[in-house]
Amino acid sequence: QVQLVESGGGLVQPGGSLRLSCAASGSIFSINTMGWYRQAPGKERELVATIVSGGGYKYADSVKGRFTISRDNAKNTVYLQMNSLKPEDSAVYYCNLVQSIPWPPRTYDYWGQGTQVTVSS
Repeated sequence: QVQLVESGGGLVQPGGSLRLSCAASGSIFSINTMGWYRQAPGKERELVATIVSGGGYKYADSVKGRFTISRDNAKNTVYLQMNSLKPEDSAVYYCNLVQSIPWPPRTYDYWGQGTQVTVSS
């Protein structure tokens, strides 16, 4: 129904930058929220950054000032620009989309398969 494909992950040195992309396709009616989560081995999945209903932005405190989320509505694509990367940022990054279905009225969560980000010397 809705597919999310992430790209842009890889290996970078501390202080480097990466730009993640997530393209959504399928039966998209109305996007409520689109953003990024991450999960490191042995840790819980955590919110990184999202664009919420009304155009607001939410960032984890650990990435605020370093990461920037943006969305291209025409392309149904969300981006995550990651600067000043730290080893603690290493994780699998997952794209997330929440949309509303007109009938029956309800919301659905969709997840991408994830892209690996490794920050190491």
